[in-house]
Amino acid sequence: MPRFSVIVPAYRVQAYLHACLDSVLNQSFKDHEIIVVDDCSPDACGPIADEYAVRDPRVAVVHLPHNSGLGPARNAGVARATGDYLLFLDGDDTFAPEALQAIADRLDATGGPDVLVYDYARTYCSGESVRNTFSRYLSETGPASFRLTERPELLKVLMVVWNKAYRREFVEAEGFTFPPGYYEDTPWTYPVLMAAGSIAVLDTVCVGYRQRRRGNILSTTTHRHFDVFDQYDRVFAFIDARPGLSVWRPVMFRRMLDHFSTLYTSRGRLPRGSRAQFFRRARAHCRRYRTPGAPVPRRTRLRHALFRLGAHRTYRALWASQRLHRRLGRAAAAARRAVRGAALQLHYRVQLRLPVRSTDAVFAAYWHRGYTCSPAALEATARALVPGVRTSWICRPEDAHTVPDATRVLHPGTAAYWTALARSKYLVNNVNFDRRLVKRRGQVLLQTHHGTPLKTMGTDLVHRPAAGGATDFRQLLRNVDKWDFSLSANQHSTLVWERTYPSGYTTLEYGSPRNDVFHRTGPAETARLRERLGVPDGSTALLYAPTHRDYRRTQQYCLDLEQLVGVLGPHVVILARSHYLDATARATSGHVRHPRIIDVSAHPSVEELCLASDGLITDYSSLMFDYVNLDRPVVLHLEDAQAYEAARGTYFDPAAFPPGAVARDQEELHEIFATDHWRGPRSAQCRAAFRARFCPYDDGHAAERVVRRVFLDDTSGLPLPAPLTGRGPTEVPRQVPVREYTNG
Repeated sequence: MPRFSVIVPAYRVQAYLHACLDSVLNQSFKDHEIIVVDDCSPDACGPIADEYAVRDPRVAVVHLPHNSGLGPARNAGVARATGDYLLFLDGDDTFAPEALQAIADRLDATGGPDVLVYDYARTYCSGESVRNTFSRYLSETGPASFRLTERPELLKVLMVVWNKAYRREFVEAEGFTFPPGYYEDTPWTYPVLMAAGSIAVLDTVCVGYRQRRRGNILSTTTHRHFDVFDQYDRVFAFIDARPGLSVWRPVMFRRMLDHFSTLYTSRGRLPRGSRAQFFRRARAHCRRYRTPGAPVPRRTRLRHALFRLGAHRTYRALWASQRLHRRLGRAAAAARRAVRGAALQLHYRVQLRLPVRSTDAVFAAYWHRGYTCSPAALEATARALVPGVRTSWICRPEDAHTVPDATRVLHPGTAAYWTALARSKYLVNNVNFDRRLVKRRGQVLLQTHHGTPLKTMGTDLVHRPAAGGATDFRQLLRNVDKWDFSLSANQHSTLVWERTYPSGYTTLEYGSPRNDVFHRTGPAETARLRERLGVPDGSTALLYAPTHRDYRRTQQYCLDLEQLVGVLGPHVVILARSHYLDATARATSGHVRHPRIIDVSAHPSVEELCLASDGLITDYSSLMFDYVNLDRPVVLHLEDAQAYEAARGTYFDPAAFPPGAVARDQEELHEIFATDHWRGPRSAQCRAAFRARFCPYDDGHAAERVVRRVFLDDTSGLPLPAPLTGRGPTEVPRQVPVREYTNG
């Protein structure tokens, strides 16, 4: 008997059925069966399901003799199910990776409840994924299992069948079945939750709910939407048959009216000329099932009252006026934004006519994110070395807490922001400032970049549309023309920057200021960092930090981290950090289920994560060039090398000149760790050669060299880089002089 029976009704979903079934079969949790119910689909759903059944004995197919609809199709699947728990998945949706393992673990942890409710995300054809807006009601705090009366707010989570796991014995004992018609989920989910003796929640996205442009039931215009009345008849019949559930009658009455209101006001569902009839049916249901008692928000009371009164024309007039009000509101908001923008630009033009403030300096990083990277190291050093300097940091409001108290915070798009850009002498960023920035005589703009380039950059992306995207290369070059200084960590970076960002700036080949912290942090501070991150004493911590994939619309880890941590053993933890551009991965961060995988995607400082770790696993990330300063092992996982090279391209083959061991797939990665090759002598030799080539100036004083040169115009007292022999294992005993020269 399998743990799970996954029931998949299939009708006109041939384009999505492969992905749906693969998402189940590719789960690491294998103790399940799949029952595909071909609802007499006119397309290839039946043959596709049969093909899977031939390939995998866990797949069974039920072919219905005629099209019956979702409800009867699911009933046919339930009748064939043998698993401990029933799970439903529509044929155009998918399970998230590791969803079944997360569900199984939560069922075990909560004592095998009758129902487990888990989360979902809406997925769009654009690749965007948006998590359920009511996910906060799935918090796992409090009792492991409960009855619905203890957490009635759970009813606010989308009432569908496919975001829950049901104990089969409970379903059979209660005799639950799906009715025919549209909205068949309604008389299933409400009674199931009301009758369940124990409910548990799982705060993890387990299902990708595909938002189809066409073909979705909710997007069809048909009289079958009137089926909603029959479905609520069934809900109230269930309550009336069980006096103990009468407490839910006012709640169901309110939710019924909310459902009717949503259906009535949804454009494109009810056929033309049928709204009056729908309103009459709704009024009849109001009179039949009216049960006051459930709290109703003030803005909702009028809608409910109009339904009860049958005031169709009044409701429609108010609805139309509300839509007009929203349109006018949007137009007014757009006008206010335009006026504000024009006023700010006028303010900026006025500020440009005022003198430049010689002691003011403005810093920013990563398109207005928090206090980080080389600009942060330079800001702190400038405050320490430059007499009278006043520093400001541009960042989003949510990142303001990362900025030191001594530094003024500027929010993008404010009057203070434009004043600072117009009148500060020093402008420092690791990306470009606003394209509307007017570079004034007397201002100094320092471009620090954000790492040594491995992947192609700048004008080299002209012929790589997958990576270049909508980049305006003419505007890019106009921005580059504003640079006075370009900071370089090594000769390789210098050559790349000068070719891909051609202009007349001065290159400062001084080292990477963001790496200074690696040479100044002692064991005690490192131990405190590990403790704050939750790394157990005596454990080996591996930082997994992959880069962004331009050729993928949705980003996901290339490694199966749970499989990897299982191979590594009980004394290893993985610090998993998604790329800052990967919004989808960050939206679901913090929901990894394995106790030895710590999601650190939201941690503000990648340098702190490097210091807290004992080794790095990455791919094409520039982090590898920084990490070797710590003289700790680096392992490259280059499973998609061919695809990455085709889409983005690299300046050299990292497998030919790596900072450590190289794995071409996950199996090879497992072997590297199992044999200890990841930290063996060959790995150390690769790391030493890599460090000698790319980190000749990283000695803990890079920020000081830059500040003395740019802010103090002092070249005589620049601290020379310490010999590499004094900074770790290397065959290069010489001291490398810093380089500076003007392009063009």
